[in-house]
Amino acid sequence: MKVLILGATGLLGKALVRVWTGDEVLAMGSRDANICDSSKVREIVGRVRPDWVVLAAAYTDVDGCESNRERAFSVNRDGAVNVAQAARQVGSKLIFLSSDYVFDGKKTSPYEVDDMRNPQSVYGHTKAEAEVKLLEILPNCCIARTSWVYGVGGKCFPDTILRLAANRPALDVVNDQRGCPTYTVDLSRAIIQLCRKDASGIAHVTNTGDCSWFDFAREIIAGAGLTIEVRPVSSQEMARPAPRPAYSVLSPMSLRRYSIEMPGWKDALRRYLEERKS
Repeated sequence: MKVLILGATGLLGKALVRVWTGDEVLAMGSRDANICDSSKVREIVGRVRPDWVVLAAAYTDVDGCESNRERAFSVNRDGAVNVAQAARQVGSKLIFLSSDYVFDGKKTSPYEVDDMRNPQSVYGHTKAEAEVKLLEILPNCCIARTSWVYGVGGKCFPDTILRLAANRPALDVVNDQRGCPTYTVDLSRAIIQLCRKDASGIAHVTNTGDCSWFDFAREIIAGAGLTIEVRPVSSQEMARPAPRPAYSVLSPMSLRRYSIEMPGWKDALRRYLEERKS
């Protein structure tokens, strides 16, 4: 199988490149393949003619998207459309990374793949609109929604918590947003399996179990052997430019259709901390 990874220098892209073995993999970052440049994308995909294109390139600064709306849509929606059109021209399959932010967070039970999209942030809107357009262009594409992604080699929540813990006597972390932390290594392995199983449609891909950001932070601090106090606060007390869904737990049922099981989030965090230390 020949695979083209777009967004190879991002947090997930780096993990995909490290983890993916046994196939012919060509990895490109934004400098090599700017997905906003439709002619460049067509040239690259036409030259490589991959069996699968993995689209991990995105503008993922959720708060930044609020003040850079044009850029957010240009990359996350229009860039994805460019890749889908190029893939269609050469008959490549496409797997697109989407987000729990396509939902409004008003449910109290895990979101299924056919639950209604109702994004509340610019970032969420870019991903939701991309999903709709990609399914029109490539009805057999695979959309992998994930959430709370972290890993080594870039900015992420655990890295931020550990960096702040080195300089502060206590940390305030929101306790009224609930979701599924997802380790890039486990996410990468699931993506590889989805490609090898010729997946199509929408799949929810996260580590199993759920927690609040406060729970996550406490587990990070404890796992790192630190004793700093972590204090729960409300989202109102920690206001951010972009609204976050209060509940965005994604159901694993769609992934189990492919006999793919993800490790628990605490086990994943333990392995991340070991990888980060080494």
